[in-house]
Amino acid sequence: MKYKKNILITGGAGFIGSHVVHLFVNKYPEYQIINLDKLTYAGNLTNLKDIEKKNNYIFIKADICDFDNILSIFKSHKVSDVIHLAAESHVDRSIKDPFTFAQTNVIGTLSLLQAAKECWKEDYSSHLFYHVSTDEVYGALEFDDTLFTEKTSYDPHSPYSASKAASDHFVRAFQDTYGLQTVISNCSNNYGPYQFPEKLIPLFINNIRHGKSLPVYGKGENVRDWLYVEDHARAIDLVFHEGKTRETYNIGGFNEWRNIDLIKVMIKVADKILGNSEGASERLITYVTDRAGHDLRYAIDANKIKNELGWEPSLQFEEGIEKTIRWYLENQEWMDEVTSGEYQMYYDNMYSDR
Repeated sequence: MKYKKNILITGGAGFIGSHVVHLFVNKYPEYQIINLDKLTYAGNLTNLKDIEKKNNYIFIKADICDFDNILSIFKSHKVSDVIHLAAESHVDRSIKDPFTFAQTNVIGTLSLLQAAKECWKEDYSSHLFYHVSTDEVYGALEFDDTLFTEKTSYDPHSPYSASKAASDHFVRAFQDTYGLQTVISNCSNNYGPYQFPEKLIPLFINNIRHGKSLPVYGKGENVRDWLYVEDHARAIDLVFHEGKTRETYNIGGFNEWRNIDLIKVMIKVADKILGNSEGASERLITYVTDRAGHDLRYAIDANKIKNELGWEPSLQFEEGIEKTIRWYLENQEWMDEVTSGEYQMYYDNMYSDR
């Protein structure tokens, strides 16, 4: 069968990627979706069991840093477009091991760009390289009413955000130097089903379930904007099909929360579902030494994508967080399978608010 497009989605076994793969496979049977993932600790093919036999879906285990293999995959599968989500994304891990983040996020992106350049050089205008990035490249905001816009200057503060900023710059460089058609989106914190439990929300849900400590950095006053993952996948779909090339789109939830307030909402909802007395799990909150270089506040101005493409979040946060908590508590087998004893020991005294 000849497909209208052969779209390579990198990192499609990860948290956000698996939601994007689900959406594209089910919504566009005329597209062949090629899911490429290295299957690191955060990649989980059980997230995709319901679509693995679909005719328009292919999974390839590969490392985006292996240029020769990537080039071969582009050629053999006649890749027409790329949606690039594969990345190391945990800030605490980047502080401990910046080399891995530079390798995957920078060299891996460069490998994909070079393969696209070589394979699409006859007609760049009929192909799209869509790079999914983060709001962390913009640095930090004060506790005021300012927001990150698409024109905010880059000011990354962690090895993670520096590696993503570098990859953004490479995407734009290939656009300007070679004429590759590209688009970039920068999103705020995602939450929802299938997130690896090193991140704040699934980690804390699991700890509440087991009566374990809830370690909060500093005083818990850092502010983040939260976006339900399925809303992000819808936004990626819109940007891919209707966004203007050579543009950047910020994708946010219009939904800022202090970490400590978010945690107390999670406790209230989880305790209710678990049958605990209201607020019982607040005793589990433990304040720990703040993360090095911990940015005060991130907040996205998502009005460009709202006004130009008609996108906005579909869920109010209270609805989204209850839906998320119920999913994790009702899918304890999934959580148990991805949560190793070593992982729990490592993260008892730390978490990431990304």
